[in-house]
Amino acid sequence: MQLNQMTIHQLRELLQRGVTTSQEIVASVFSRIEEVEDKVGAYLTLNKDQAMAAAKRADTMLAQGDADDLCGIPIAIKDNISTSGIRTTCASKILENYVPPFDATVVAKLKEAGAVIIGKTNLDEFGLGSSTENSSFQPTRNPWDLSKVPGGSSGGSAAAVIAGEASGALGSDTGGSIRQPAAFCGIVGLKPTYGLVSRYGLVPAAASMDHVGPMTRDVRDAALLLQAIAGWCEKDPTSHGASLPDYEAALTGDISGMIVGLPKDLVATLGDHGTKEALYGVANVLESLGARVEEISLPHGRYAMACFYILASAEISSSLGCFDGVRLGKRDLEARDTVSMFTKTRGQFGSETKRRILVGTAVLQAENYATHYAKAQRVRTLIKVDLDNALSKCHVILLPTTPTPAFPLGHKLGDPMDMYQSDVFTSLANLAGIPALSVPCGYTKGGLPLGAQILGRPFDEATVLKVGHAYEQGASIEPRWPQMEVHTNG
Repeated sequence: MQLNQMTIHQLRELLQRGVTTSQEIVASVFSRIEEVEDKVGAYLTLNKDQAMAAAKRADTMLAQGDADDLCGIPIAIKDNISTSGIRTTCASKILENYVPPFDATVVAKLKEAGAVIIGKTNLDEFGLGSSTENSSFQPTRNPWDLSKVPGGSSGGSAAAVIAGEASGALGSDTGGSIRQPAAFCGIVGLKPTYGLVSRYGLVPAAASMDHVGPMTRDVRDAALLLQAIAGWCEKDPTSHGASLPDYEAALTGDISGMIVGLPKDLVATLGDHGTKEALYGVANVLESLGARVEEISLPHGRYAMACFYILASAEISSSLGCFDGVRLGKRDLEARDTVSMFTKTRGQFGSETKRRILVGTAVLQAENYATHYAKAQRVRTLIKVDLDNALSKCHVILLPTTPTPAFPLGHKLGDPMDMYQSDVFTSLANLAGIPALSVPCGYTKGGLPLGAQILGRPFDEATVLKVGHAYEQGASIEPRWPQMEVHTNG
Protein backbone atom coordinates (compact mmCIF):
# COMPACT_ATOMS: atom_id res chain seq x y z
CA MET A 1 0.00 0.00 0.00
CA GLN A 2 1.29 3.44 -0.92
CA LEU A 3 1.72 6.16 1.71
CA ASN A 4 -1.05 8.30 0.24
CA GLN A 5 -3.51 5.39 0.66
CA MET A 6 -2.80 4.73 4.32
CA THR A 7 -5.02 5.77 7.19
CA ILE A 8 -3.96 8.47 9.63
CA HIS A 9 -3.34 5.95 12.40
CA GLN A 10 -1.21 3.77 10.12
CA LEU A 11 0.86 6.80 9.14
CA ARG A 12 1.11 7.85 12.78
CA GLU A 13 2.66 4.50 13.65
CA LEU A 14 5.15 4.68 10.76
CA LEU A 15 6.13 8.24 11.69
CA GLN A 16 6.58 7.45 15.37
CA ARG A 17 8.72 4.41 14.53
CA GLY A 18 10.83 6.45 12.14
CA VAL A 19 9.96 4.21 9.19
CA THR A 20 8.99 7.19 7.03
CA THR A 21 8.91 10.98 7.26
CA SER A 22 6.24 13.59 6.90
CA GLN A 23 8.07 14.97 3.88
CA GLU A 24 7.81 11.57 2.16
CA ILE A 25 4.12 11.29 3.00
CA VAL A 26 3.30 14.79 1.78
CA ALA A 27 5.33 14.26 -1.39
CA SER A 28 3.34 11.06 -2.00
CA VAL A 29 0.08 12.98 -1.67
CA PHE A 30 1.17 15.70 -4.09
CA SER A 31 2.37 13.06 -6.54
CA ARG A 32 -1.11 11.53 -6.41
CA ILE A 33 -2.67 14.95 -6.93
CA GLU A 34 -0.59 15.39 -10.08
CA GLU A 35 -1.85 12.00 -11.32
CA VAL A 36 -5.59 12.36 -10.79
CA GLU A 37 -6.60 15.92 -9.89
CA ASP A 38 -7.31 16.89 -13.49
CA LYS A 39 -9.99 14.16 -13.49
CA VAL A 40 -11.39 14.57 -9.98
CA GLY A 41 -11.30 18.34 -9.43
CA ALA A 42 -11.20 18.06 -5.65
CA TYR A 43 -9.13 21.20 -4.98
CA LEU A 44 -9.58 24.90 -5.65
CA THR A 45 -6.23 25.95 -4.16
CA LEU A 46 -3.11 23.89 -3.46
CA ASN A 47 -0.57 24.81 -0.80
CA LYS A 48 2.48 22.82 -1.88
CA ASP A 49 5.37 25.09 -0.85
CA GLN A 50 3.92 25.84 2.58
CA ALA A 51 2.94 22.18 3.01
CA MET A 52 6.45 20.90 2.34
CA ALA A 53 7.86 23.49 4.78
CA ALA A 54 5.33 22.37 7.40
CA ALA A 55 6.27 18.73 6.78
CA LYS A 56 9.91 19.57 7.40
CA ARG A 57 9.00 21.23 10.71
CA ALA A 58 6.89 18.20 11.63
CA ASP A 59 9.83 15.89 10.99
CA THR A 60 11.89 17.95 13.41
CA MET A 61 9.18 17.66 16.06
CA LEU A 62 8.93 13.91 15.48
CA ALA A 63 12.70 13.48 15.77
CA GLN A 64 12.59 15.31 19.10
CA GLY A 65 9.80 13.05 20.36
CA ASP A 66 7.52 16.05 20.82
CA ALA A 67 4.67 15.17 18.48
CA ASP A 68 0.89 14.87 18.67
CA ASP A 69 -1.12 12.18 16.88
CA LEU A 70 -1.62 14.33 13.78
CA CYS A 71 1.94 15.61 13.54
CA GLY A 72 3.11 15.36 9.94
CA ILE A 73 -0.27 14.16 8.61
CA PRO A 74 -1.55 15.81 5.38
CA ILE A 75 -5.04 17.28 5.83
CA ALA A 76 -7.29 19.07 3.30
CA ILE A 77 -9.56 21.96 4.34
CA LYS A 78 -12.94 22.79 2.81
CA ASP A 79 -12.76 26.17 1.14
CA ASN A 80 -15.33 27.86 3.38
CA ILE A 81 -13.01 27.54 6.39
CA SER A 82 -10.62 30.44 6.87
CA THR A 83 -6.90 29.81 6.31
CA SER A 84 -4.39 32.57 6.93
CA GLY A 85 -2.48 33.43 3.77
CA ILE A 86 -4.34 30.84 1.67
CA ARG A 87 -7.19 31.83 -0.62
CA THR A 88 -10.65 31.12 0.84
CA THR A 89 -13.31 31.49 -1.84
CA CYS A 90 -16.35 29.51 -0.66
CA ALA A 91 -16.35 28.42 -4.34
CA SER A 92 -17.88 31.80 -5.19
CA LYS A 93 -16.87 34.46 -7.70
CA ILE A 94 -17.74 37.09 -5.10
CA LEU A 95 -14.80 35.86 -2.93
CA GLU A 96 -12.57 34.73 -5.79
CA ASN A 97 -9.46 36.62 -4.61
CA TYR A 98 -10.08 36.73 -0.85
CA VAL A 99 -7.05 35.76 1.26
CA PRO A 100 -7.89 35.76 4.98
CA PRO A 101 -5.52 37.30 7.53
CA PHE A 102 -6.45 34.70 10.17
CA ASP A 103 -6.98 30.97 10.69
CA ALA A 104 -10.26 29.42 11.74
CA THR A 105 -9.98 27.88 15.20
CA VAL A 106 -10.06 24.35 13.75
CA VAL A 107 -7.20 25.17 11.39
CA ALA A 108 -5.19 26.77 14.20
CA LYS A 109 -5.71 23.60 16.27
CA LEU A 110 -4.53 21.40 13.41
CA LYS A 111 -1.42 23.49 12.92
CA GLU A 112 -0.73 23.40 16.65
CA ALA A 113 -0.90 19.59 16.45
CA GLY A 114 1.64 19.63 13.61
CA ALA A 115 -0.76 18.64 10.82
CA VAL A 116 0.16 19.68 7.28
CA ILE A 117 -2.42 21.71 5.33
CA ILE A 118 -2.45 20.43 1.74
CA GLY A 119 -4.92 22.86 0.21
CA LYS A 120 -8.54 24.03 -0.02
CA THR A 121 -11.20 21.73 -1.40
CA ASN A 122 -14.10 22.44 -3.71
CA LEU A 123 -17.71 22.80 -2.53
CA ASP A 124 -21.12 23.95 -3.60
CA GLU A 125 -21.02 27.74 -3.42
CA PHE A 126 -21.18 28.84 0.24
CA GLY A 127 -21.98 25.22 1.14
CA LEU A 128 -25.38 25.34 -0.59
CA GLY A 129 -25.94 22.13 -2.51
CA SER A 130 -25.81 18.35 -2.47
CA SER A 131 -23.55 17.53 -5.41
CA THR A 132 -20.60 19.98 -5.58
CA GLU A 133 -21.85 21.00 -9.02
CA ASN A 134 -22.85 24.44 -7.74
CA SER A 135 -19.25 25.59 -7.42
CA SER A 136 -18.54 28.75 -9.42
CA PHE A 137 -15.23 27.30 -10.62
CA GLN A 138 -15.59 23.61 -11.44
CA PRO A 139 -17.58 20.49 -10.60
CA THR A 140 -15.93 17.75 -8.57
CA ARG A 141 -16.31 14.18 -9.82
CA ASN A 142 -16.76 11.00 -7.82
CA PRO A 143 -13.54 8.95 -8.00
CA TRP A 144 -15.57 5.70 -8.05
CA ASP A 145 -17.28 6.77 -11.27
CA LEU A 146 -16.23 10.03 -12.88
CA SER A 147 -19.67 10.43 -14.43
CA LYS A 148 -21.23 10.63 -10.95
CA VAL A 149 -21.33 13.40 -8.33
CA PRO A 150 -19.28 13.08 -5.11
CA GLY A 151 -22.12 14.53 -3.03
CA GLY A 152 -22.14 17.92 -1.43
CA SER A 153 -21.44 20.37 -0.27
CA SER A 154 -18.18 18.88 1.07
CA GLY A 155 -17.69 16.86 -2.11
CA GLY A 156 -14.17 18.12 -2.68
CA SER A 157 -13.04 16.95 0.75
CA ALA A 158 -14.68 13.54 0.32
CA ALA A 159 -13.24 13.02 -3.15
CA ALA A 160 -9.75 14.08 -2.02
CA VAL A 161 -9.73 11.55 0.82
CA ILE A 162 -10.91 8.54 -1.19
CA ALA A 163 -8.76 9.44 -4.20
CA GLY A 164 -5.59 9.49 -2.07
CA GLU A 165 -5.17 13.26 -2.44
CA ALA A 166 -5.26 13.78 1.36
CA SER A 167 -5.06 11.52 4.41
CA GLY A 168 -8.04 13.24 6.00
CA ALA A 169 -10.07 16.40 5.57
CA LEU A 170 -12.33 18.88 7.26
CA GLY A 171 -15.81 19.52 5.93
CA SER A 172 -18.78 21.54 7.06
CA ASP A 173 -22.29 20.21 7.58
CA THR A 174 -25.47 22.32 7.62
CA GLY A 175 -28.00 19.69 6.54
CA GLY A 176 -25.81 16.69 5.73
CA SER A 177 -22.89 18.16 3.83
CA ILE A 178 -20.27 16.01 5.56
CA ARG A 179 -22.22 12.76 5.80
CA GLN A 180 -23.86 12.72 2.35
CA PRO A 181 -20.59 13.05 0.36
CA ALA A 182 -18.95 10.62 2.80
CA ALA A 183 -21.61 8.06 1.87
CA PHE A 184 -21.33 8.75 -1.87
CA CYS A 185 -17.53 8.42 -1.76
CA GLY A 186 -17.24 5.49 0.64
CA ILE A 187 -15.53 7.22 3.57
CA VAL A 188 -16.38 8.13 7.17
CA GLY A 189 -17.91 11.52 7.97
CA LEU A 190 -18.82 12.91 11.39
CA LYS A 191 -21.09 15.84 12.19
CA PRO A 192 -20.36 16.61 15.85
CA THR A 193 -22.75 17.97 18.46
CA TYR A 194 -23.52 21.66 17.93
CA GLY A 195 -20.99 23.61 20.00
CA LEU A 196 -18.41 20.84 20.40
CA VAL A 197 -16.23 22.12 17.52
CA SER A 198 -15.69 25.84 17.09
CA ARG A 199 -17.32 27.57 14.11
CA TYR A 200 -15.03 30.60 14.38
CA GLY A 201 -13.59 31.14 10.91
CA LEU A 202 -16.26 29.09 9.16
CA VAL A 203 -18.09 31.31 6.67
CA PRO A 204 -21.68 30.89 7.89
CA ALA A 205 -24.57 29.57 5.88
CA ALA A 206 -27.24 28.78 8.49
CA ALA A 207 -25.54 29.57 11.78
CA SER A 208 -27.85 27.55 14.03
CA MET A 209 -27.17 24.40 12.00
CA ASP A 210 -23.57 24.80 10.73
CA HIS A 211 -20.99 22.32 12.00
CA VAL A 212 -17.34 21.54 11.21
CA GLY A 213 -16.24 17.92 11.33
CA PRO A 214 -13.78 15.25 10.14
CA MET A 215 -13.87 13.23 6.92
CA THR A 216 -11.59 10.20 7.00
CA ARG A 217 -10.99 6.68 5.71
CA ASP A 218 -12.05 4.90 8.89
CA VAL A 219 -13.63 5.56 12.28
CA ARG A 220 -10.37 5.57 14.23
CA ASP A 221 -9.10 8.38 12.03
CA ALA A 222 -12.33 10.31 12.64
CA ALA A 223 -11.76 9.95 16.39
CA LEU A 224 -8.20 11.25 16.09
CA LEU A 225 -9.20 14.22 13.95
CA LEU A 226 -12.14 15.07 16.23
CA GLN A 227 -9.84 14.98 19.26
CA ALA A 228 -7.63 17.60 17.64
CA ILE A 229 -10.35 20.07 16.64
CA ALA A 230 -12.93 19.75 19.44
CA GLY A 231 -13.08 21.89 22.56
CA TRP A 232 -14.11 25.26 23.89
CA CYS A 233 -13.28 28.40 21.91
CA GLU A 234 -13.56 31.88 23.37
CA LYS A 235 -14.14 33.34 19.90
CA ASP A 236 -17.28 31.27 19.30
CA PRO A 237 -20.25 32.30 21.49
CA THR A 238 -21.96 28.95 20.82
CA SER A 239 -18.92 26.95 21.93
CA HIS A 240 -19.56 24.46 24.72
CA GLY A 241 -17.16 23.91 27.59
CA ALA A 242 -17.79 20.17 27.92
CA SER A 243 -14.73 18.16 28.94
CA LEU A 244 -13.43 15.93 26.18
CA PRO A 245 -13.10 12.16 26.56
CA ASP A 246 -10.40 10.18 24.80
CA TYR A 247 -12.28 9.36 21.63
CA GLU A 248 -9.77 6.80 20.38
CA ALA A 249 -9.82 4.98 23.73
CA ALA A 250 -13.60 4.64 23.39
CA LEU A 251 -13.16 2.36 20.36
CA THR A 252 -13.22 -0.85 22.38
CA GLY A 253 -15.39 -2.85 20.00
CA ASP A 254 -17.67 -3.85 22.89
CA ILE A 255 -21.27 -2.83 22.22
CA SER A 256 -22.86 -5.74 24.05
CA GLY A 257 -26.17 -4.75 25.64
CA MET A 258 -26.47 -1.47 23.76
CA ILE A 259 -29.85 -0.57 22.27
CA VAL A 260 -29.98 0.62 18.67
CA GLY A 261 -33.16 2.36 17.51
CA LEU A 262 -34.37 1.77 13.95
CA PRO A 263 -37.02 4.33 12.88
CA LYS A 264 -39.49 2.11 11.00
CA ASP A 265 -41.53 5.01 9.61
CA LEU A 266 -38.53 6.63 7.91
CA VAL A 267 -36.93 3.39 6.73
CA ALA A 268 -40.23 2.45 5.06
CA THR A 269 -39.79 5.36 2.64
CA LEU A 270 -36.65 3.86 1.06
CA GLY A 271 -36.88 2.86 -2.57
CA ASP A 272 -35.16 0.03 -4.39
CA HIS A 273 -31.63 1.39 -4.56
CA GLY A 274 -29.88 -1.12 -2.29
CA THR A 275 -29.93 1.28 0.64
CA LYS A 276 -32.60 -0.57 2.65
CA GLU A 277 -30.85 -3.92 2.24
CA ALA A 278 -27.54 -2.36 3.26
CA LEU A 279 -29.14 -0.74 6.33
CA TYR A 280 -30.59 -4.01 7.57
CA GLY A 281 -27.20 -5.56 6.95
CA VAL A 282 -25.73 -3.03 9.41
CA ALA A 283 -28.46 -3.86 11.93
CA ASN A 284 -27.67 -7.58 11.61
CA VAL A 285 -23.96 -7.00 12.22
CA LEU A 286 -24.67 -4.88 15.30
CA GLU A 287 -26.96 -7.61 16.66
CA SER A 288 -24.27 -10.22 16.05
CA LEU A 289 -21.97 -8.09 18.22
CA GLY A 290 -24.40 -8.14 21.14
CA ALA A 291 -26.44 -4.99 20.55
CA ARG A 292 -30.23 -5.07 20.53
CA VAL A 293 -31.96 -3.42 17.56
CA GLU A 294 -35.45 -2.13 18.33
CA GLU A 295 -37.95 -0.47 16.04
CA ILE A 296 -38.82 3.09 17.06
CA SER A 297 -40.91 5.90 15.68
CA LEU A 298 -39.99 9.50 14.95
CA PRO A 299 -43.49 10.90 14.29
CA HIS A 300 -42.35 14.28 13.00
CA GLY A 301 -39.33 13.03 11.09
CA ARG A 302 -41.16 13.17 7.76
CA TYR A 303 -41.32 16.95 8.12
CA ALA A 304 -37.59 17.36 8.66
CA MET A 305 -36.59 18.22 5.12
CA ALA A 306 -39.32 20.85 4.63
CA CYS A 307 -38.59 22.30 8.07
CA PHE A 308 -34.87 22.39 7.37
CA TYR A 309 -35.12 24.17 4.02
CA ILE A 310 -37.44 26.84 5.37
CA LEU A 311 -35.25 27.62 8.38
CA ALA A 312 -31.91 27.19 6.60
CA SER A 313 -32.98 29.44 3.73
CA ALA A 314 -34.09 32.13 6.17
CA GLU A 315 -30.71 32.02 7.92
CA ILE A 316 -28.85 31.96 4.60
CA SER A 317 -30.72 35.08 3.49
CA SER A 318 -29.51 36.81 6.64
CA SER A 319 -25.95 35.42 6.61
CA LEU A 320 -25.21 36.31 3.00
CA GLY A 321 -26.72 39.78 3.21
CA CYS A 322 -23.30 41.18 4.11
CA PHE A 323 -21.93 40.31 0.65
CA ASP A 324 -22.85 43.60 -0.97
CA GLY A 325 -19.53 45.00 -2.18
CA VAL A 326 -19.33 47.40 0.76
CA ARG A 327 -18.98 45.17 3.78
CA LEU A 328 -17.78 41.99 2.05
CA GLY A 329 -17.38 40.66 -1.45
CA LYS A 330 -15.77 41.70 -4.72
CA ARG A 331 -17.41 45.00 -5.72
CA ASP A 332 -18.52 45.61 -9.30
CA LEU A 333 -16.59 48.80 -10.11
CA GLU A 334 -18.70 49.70 -13.12
CA ALA A 335 -21.82 50.37 -11.03
CA ARG A 336 -23.16 53.94 -11.31
CA ASP A 337 -25.07 54.11 -8.02
CA THR A 338 -25.61 52.18 -4.80
CA VAL A 339 -28.55 50.11 -6.03
CA SER A 340 -26.72 49.23 -9.23
CA MET A 341 -23.61 48.32 -7.22
CA PHE A 342 -25.56 45.99 -4.92
CA THR A 343 -27.32 44.37 -7.89
CA LYS A 344 -24.18 43.84 -9.96
CA THR A 345 -22.13 42.64 -6.98
CA ARG A 346 -24.75 40.12 -5.86
CA GLY A 347 -25.21 39.07 -9.45
CA GLN A 348 -21.96 37.16 -8.97
CA PHE A 349 -23.79 34.63 -6.79
CA GLY A 350 -24.61 31.33 -8.48
CA SER A 351 -28.18 30.23 -9.21
CA GLU A 352 -28.59 27.94 -6.20
CA THR A 353 -27.29 30.60 -3.82
CA LYS A 354 -29.71 33.13 -5.29
CA ARG A 355 -32.55 30.61 -4.97
CA ARG A 356 -31.87 30.03 -1.27
CA ILE A 357 -31.58 33.78 -0.59
CA LEU A 358 -34.88 34.47 -2.36
CA VAL A 359 -36.69 31.66 -0.55
CA GLY A 360 -35.28 32.80 2.78
CA THR A 361 -36.23 36.41 2.17
CA ALA A 362 -39.75 35.35 1.22
CA VAL A 363 -40.39 33.25 4.34
CA LEU A 364 -39.16 36.10 6.56
CA GLN A 365 -41.57 38.64 5.09
CA ALA A 366 -44.26 39.80 7.49
CA GLU A 367 -47.10 38.13 5.60
CA ASN A 368 -45.28 34.76 5.53
CA TYR A 369 -43.48 34.78 8.88
CA ALA A 370 -46.19 33.14 10.99
CA THR A 371 -47.29 30.55 8.45
CA HIS A 372 -43.77 29.53 7.35
CA TYR A 373 -40.86 30.53 9.56
CA ALA A 374 -42.55 30.45 12.97
CA LYS A 375 -44.34 27.21 12.18
CA ALA A 376 -41.09 25.60 11.01
CA GLN A 377 -39.44 26.60 14.29
CA ARG A 378 -42.24 24.85 16.21
CA VAL A 379 -41.81 21.75 14.06
CA ARG A 380 -38.08 21.86 14.73
CA THR A 381 -38.84 21.68 18.44
CA LEU A 382 -41.13 18.69 17.90
CA ILE A 383 -38.43 16.90 15.90
CA LYS A 384 -35.92 17.51 18.69
CA VAL A 385 -38.39 16.20 21.26
CA ASP A 386 -38.91 13.05 19.15
CA LEU A 387 -35.16 12.46 19.02
CA ASP A 388 -34.68 13.20 22.72
CA ASN A 389 -37.43 10.72 23.60
CA ALA A 390 -35.97 8.05 21.34
CA LEU A 391 -32.44 8.56 22.67
CA SER A 392 -33.66 8.34 26.25
CA LYS A 393 -34.49 4.70 25.47
CA CYS A 394 -31.78 3.92 22.91
CA HIS A 395 -28.05 4.52 22.96
CA VAL A 396 -27.98 5.37 19.25
CA ILE A 397 -30.32 5.59 16.26
CA LEU A 398 -29.58 3.87 12.96
CA LEU A 399 -30.63 5.47 9.66
CA PRO A 400 -29.53 5.44 6.04
CA THR A 401 -27.24 8.34 5.21
CA THR A 402 -28.84 8.94 1.83
CA PRO A 403 -31.87 7.49 0.03
CA THR A 404 -29.80 6.64 -3.08
CA PRO A 405 -26.18 6.09 -4.10
CA ALA A 406 -24.34 8.78 -6.08
CA PHE A 407 -26.30 10.06 -9.06
CA PRO A 408 -25.01 11.23 -12.47
CA LEU A 409 -23.55 14.70 -12.94
CA GLY A 410 -26.22 17.12 -14.13
CA HIS A 411 -29.03 14.66 -13.35
CA LYS A 412 -30.73 16.80 -10.69
CA LEU A 413 -29.60 20.32 -11.50
CA GLY A 414 -32.88 21.09 -13.23
CA ASP A 415 -35.00 19.81 -10.34
CA PRO A 416 -34.02 21.45 -7.02
CA MET A 417 -36.67 19.55 -5.05
CA ASP A 418 -35.27 16.23 -6.22
CA MET A 419 -31.77 17.42 -5.26
CA TYR A 420 -33.00 18.43 -1.80
CA GLN A 421 -34.23 14.87 -1.20
CA SER A 422 -30.58 13.89 -0.71
CA ASP A 423 -30.79 15.50 2.76
CA VAL A 424 -33.99 13.75 3.85
CA PHE A 425 -32.23 11.57 6.46
CA THR A 426 -29.32 13.83 7.40
CA SER A 427 -31.14 17.08 8.21
CA LEU A 428 -32.68 15.57 11.37
CA ALA A 429 -29.39 15.72 13.25
CA ASN A 430 -28.72 19.32 12.23
CA LEU A 431 -32.16 20.48 13.38
CA ALA A 432 -31.57 18.83 16.75
CA GLY A 433 -27.84 19.59 17.04
CA ILE A 434 -26.94 15.99 17.90
CA PRO A 435 -23.90 14.00 16.67
CA ALA A 436 -24.23 11.84 13.57
CA LEU A 437 -21.68 9.56 11.93
CA SER A 438 -21.80 8.13 8.41
CA VAL A 439 -19.92 4.87 7.86
CA PRO A 440 -19.50 2.88 4.63
CA CYS A 441 -21.82 -0.14 4.63
CA GLY A 442 -21.35 -1.80 1.26
CA TYR A 443 -21.61 -1.22 -2.46
CA THR A 444 -24.28 -1.33 -5.13
CA LYS A 445 -24.13 -3.93 -7.89
CA GLY A 446 -22.53 -1.24 -9.99
CA GLY A 447 -19.78 -0.71 -7.43
CA LEU A 448 -20.92 2.60 -5.91
CA PRO A 449 -20.52 3.04 -2.14
CA LEU A 450 -23.42 3.14 0.32
CA GLY A 451 -23.46 4.70 3.79
CA ALA A 452 -25.30 4.15 7.07
CA GLN A 453 -25.80 6.84 9.68
CA ILE A 454 -25.47 6.53 13.47
CA LEU A 455 -27.07 9.30 15.56
CA GLY A 456 -26.35 9.75 19.26
CA ARG A 457 -27.04 11.80 22.34
CA PRO A 458 -25.66 15.33 22.62
CA PHE A 459 -21.90 15.35 23.34
CA ASP A 460 -21.81 11.55 23.28
CA GLU A 461 -19.56 11.27 20.25
CA ALA A 462 -17.63 8.57 22.11
CA THR A 463 -20.59 6.19 21.93
CA VAL A 464 -21.40 7.07 18.32
CA LEU A 465 -17.79 6.41 17.33
CA LYS A 466 -17.71 3.20 19.39
CA VAL A 467 -20.75 1.80 17.56
CA GLY A 468 -19.40 2.88 14.18
CA HIS A 469 -16.03 1.32 14.87
CA ALA A 470 -17.59 -1.92 16.15
CA TYR A 471 -19.64 -2.19 12.96
CA GLU A 472 -16.61 -1.38 10.84
CA GLN A 473 -14.62 -4.19 12.47
CA GLY A 474 -17.51 -6.65 12.64
CA ALA A 475 -18.64 -6.18 9.05
CA SER A 476 -15.15 -6.87 7.68
CA ILE A 477 -15.94 -4.99 4.47
CA GLU A 478 -12.90 -5.42 2.29
CA PRO A 479 -11.29 -2.01 1.65
CA ARG A 480 -11.57 -0.96 -1.97
CA TRP A 481 -9.97 1.85 -3.91
CA PRO A 482 -11.52 3.57 -6.90
CA GLN A 483 -9.78 2.63 -10.11
CA MET A 484 -8.93 5.64 -12.23
CA GLU A 485 -6.65 5.93 -15.19
CA VAL A 486 -3.81 8.10 -13.91
CA HIS A 487 -1.88 10.78 -15.71
CA THR A 488 1.81 9.90 -16.03
CA ASN A 489 4.76 11.70 -17.49
CA GLY A 490 5.74 8.69 -19.58
